[in-house]
Amino acid sequence: MAETTLSVQIPTDLLHFGMNQDEIQRRISEWLVFSLFSEGKISSGKAGKLLGISRLEFIQLLKTRGIAFINYSEDEIKEELKSVKKLEPKA
Repeated sequence: MAETTLSVQIPTDLLHFGMNQDEIQRRISEWLVFSLFSEGKISSGKAGKLLGISRLEFIQLLKTRGIAFINYSEDEIKEELKSVKKLEPKA
């Protein structure tokens, strides 16, 4: 995959957490991909590809980082609840 080099400034104190340059680069890339995914700009498959992992590995990474894979809007939740109620057995 093609890469571009950007200069990123971080507080020096972040280096006290034992991260080296490679770890910082990986974390920044993850954060950017998580952000794009959360905004609905990329799919989970594309997100995984950008991080060099499979879609399922990306979903697991979201879970590990405490990020919801499914993020329903209020309207979507209402629609899902309507669908579930239709499936309930009639008493």
